[in-house]
Amino acid sequence: MKSCSACCKKYKEPCPFDECRYWINWDEDHNCSLIAVDKNGPMTLREVGDRLGVSFVRIKQIEDKTKQKVWKRIVGDKTLLSVLPD
Repeated sequence: MKSCSACCKKYKEPCPFDECRYWINWDEDHNCSLIAVDKNGPMTLREVGDRLGVSFVRIKQIEDKTKQKVWKRIVGDKTLLSVLPD
């Protein structure tokens, strides 16, 4: 885990660094997405949307776009494609 999130957990204080790429506006998880994942494990799209301040539909759109990008990367890289099961 990133050192700043470890520090926040140790002192039980929300992260003050809102410019951090892991920062979310969610005090229950010390404003850190790394702590949120560590603490809660897998979350629903609605839970993720609540933490990020967007709708779960938008989270689904982001998830779908990410899957497309990953698939294009796998198909474009012959070494990755060769390790996929038939």
